[in-house]
Amino acid sequence: MTEGKAVRESISEYSELALPNDANGLGNVLGGKVMHLVDLAGAMAAMRHARRPVVTLSVDQLLFLHPVRVGELIVLRSSVNRVFRTSMEVGVRVTTEKLMTGERRHTCSAYLTFVALDENQKPTPITPVIPETEEEQRRYRQAGERRQYRLAMRKERN
Repeated sequence: MTEGKAVRESISEYSELALPNDANGLGNVLGGKVMHLVDLAGAMAAMRHARRPVVTLSVDQLLFLHPVRVGELIVLRSSVNRVFRTSMEVGVRVTTEKLMTGERRHTCSAYLTFVALDENQKPTPITPVIPETEEEQRRYRQAGERRQYRLAMRKERN
C-alpha cells in the first residue's frame, strides 16, 4: 500500500436540476431525493480515493436548513475526510443555486461512512488520506471524534 493520497484527489462535484417529478405538492424537492444525491456524491469521492467499489455503511444526521425548490440547481461537493482501515468518512455539502439570479444557499451537509470492497466483495484496506490544508486537518480530527461516537453508539445498541 502506498503512503497516502491527498484529500484533493478525492474531491468530487455533482449537479442536478430540481425537476417537478422530484418534488412534493408544495414544489419542494423530496428529502429522500436529496438524500439519494448525497449518497451518490459521497460514493464518487470514496471511489475516487479507494479506486475500488464501495458500499455505504452509515449516514450521520441530515438537517435541512431550507427547502430545495423546483427549478433550482442542486450542487453537491464531496471529499474524503479520513480513512480508517477498510472504511472512510466522506463529507458532502449541498448547496442550491437559483440559475436566473446566481443566488446560492447552503442546504445541508452530511457525513457518510463507506467501506471499500475487494474482488470477493469483502472489506479491504484503503490507502490513507493526507490532509494538507488547515480545514482538511480540522475535518480529519473531527472525523476521528465522530468515529469514536459512532463506535460507542454501535456498542450501546448491542
